[in-house]
Amino acid sequence: MNDDLFTFLIAGKAGQGTKKAGIVAANFFARFKRNVFQMNDYPSLIRGGHNFSIVSTSTQKIYSHYMKADLAVLLDQRSIKIHQNHLTEHGLLVYDDAIKKQEHGIGIPITSLAKKYSTPDLIVGIAGIATLVAAIACDRSILDTIIQKEYQRNVQDNLGYAHEIYDQVFEKTPKKFILRNGTDTDPILTGAETIGLGVSAAGLDLFFAYPMTPSTPILHFLSLQGKKLGVRTIQPENEIAVANMAIGATFTGARSMVGTSGGGFCLMQEAFSLAGMAEAPVLFFLGQRPGPSTGVPTYTEQGELLHSLYPGQGEFPRIVASPGSIEEAFYLSAELLNLAWHFQTPVILLSEKHLTESSMNVNLQPDKISEVKPLQHNNGNYQRYRKTDSGISPLLFPPSKEMIKWTSYEHDENGYTTEEAEAITQMHIKRRTKQESLVQYLKENIKTVNEYGSGEPFLFTFGSTTMTVREAVLVSGLQCSVIQLIYLQPFPSWHLQKYSGHKAIIIEQNSTGQLEQLLREKCGIHPITSIRQFDGRPFDPELLAEKLKKVTA
Repeated sequence: MNDDLFTFLIAGKAGQGTKKAGIVAANFFARFKRNVFQMNDYPSLIRGGHNFSIVSTSTQKIYSHYMKADLAVLLDQRSIKIHQNHLTEHGLLVYDDAIKKQEHGIGIPITSLAKKYSTPDLIVGIAGIATLVAAIACDRSILDTIIQKEYQRNVQDNLGYAHEIYDQVFEKTPKKFILRNGTDTDPILTGAETIGLGVSAAGLDLFFAYPMTPSTPILHFLSLQGKKLGVRTIQPENEIAVANMAIGATFTGARSMVGTSGGGFCLMQEAFSLAGMAEAPVLFFLGQRPGPSTGVPTYTEQGELLHSLYPGQGEFPRIVASPGSIEEAFYLSAELLNLAWHFQTPVILLSEKHLTESSMNVNLQPDKISEVKPLQHNNGNYQRYRKTDSGISPLLFPPSKEMIKWTSYEHDENGYTTEEAEAITQMHIKRRTKQESLVQYLKENIKTVNEYGSGEPFLFTFGSTTMTVREAVLVSGLQCSVIQLIYLQPFPSWHLQKYSGHKAIIIEQNSTGQLEQLLREKCGIHPITSIRQFDGRPFDPELLAEKLKKVTA
């Protein structure tokens, strides 16, 4: 159990700066060399609705946010209704005194003081930061430093407003929170940022995307940082164009990546299959969110696992893998881009909104990443689809005196279209041989499963849920193992079969138990129980810990 945990929550309407306040709070905790996990919750609205940001911090390693806050700053009545029970036993509630007086909590004139300044609707988020600094008894000079760095527009107004809130909170909260300093900490990054950094370290040239939550933050990051990273971002007119342009770019030798979510990926199915036939090495980022259809676009879920395993029609090698932490996303995204080029096949980086938009401390070592060069043609007559022992054909890029022919039609080794029975059979065998080479390569060279802890029961999970499961195990104090599947296609049954017959619990964020279906079918793993959540929100580690204790009692 973490005895050094502190959680800060700020909630209000879209447009009141709650997300910004959460990011600033996370950076503030890092000043004290503390580890953090920050998560944002918001509807698909520009203004209004209910937004909140929550930041959990500790001097120890932390893998998830907690929903019980030690300090909650609530800016409107809806936030009071939603979060009034999200306080720890000795938690402090600070609310806008324009709201009806609360039995437990301190009312501060958050909105009335804001009216004195030039942007009253936008400035109120600063109240959260001023309250936080005052509640942990930091000097006001530290608040000034934060405001000057993080809220530079209208800085004098921001300073004046922050001082007024700070003074009132400091006076009305005689008992302050005392946070210990840590000894060391790593930079704070979001999953979108680590993915962008990972693929750029592996030589990404072009990123194609049409904005669609939760892939859009990757587009934003690479658009802003692409010049430094050597990546050019392109936003075509729709998702179909996105996928087709990415495939076309690989013909020239450009390392290409696509960003999308479920609905957009559905539109890309024909192109994905084209990549399978043309043997085009494209990396697809598929960010899961609740469906079907538009679903709940700004929330998180793991309902597209089965959909991701066999996209596009026909038989051809597919690779699907999902990072279990924001840090792992850096290394895995690079690994997948290299695998796409090594095996000349479309690859899916499967994740969720919870991972791409949350942030935590990460230790990235770019020197561990290299750009793996694909098999290339050296001399003689060039055959794009030459049959080899591995099923992998040498690549050649224009300009060249040799003919380079990629095609969507069934073809012979030269790339000429064919409908002859023997030629069709030989290309099927070629693609199947490549699939067999891929499986052997994963067995010998790639870590396909992560194992944390020791002993039974074995808790099976994948993707961002892994972070909460690891935190829940720490909270519960249970002696058990967390088994995280990194690779999902090809399914690493060779590694997982040893767990058959042992006590297993499967934890995932969908309603039908998609991971459970795979484990039952492919490995003979039959769980004693399953724990599923499918309300668009990530698991809370404390609630998950309670469920684990009950099912293991």
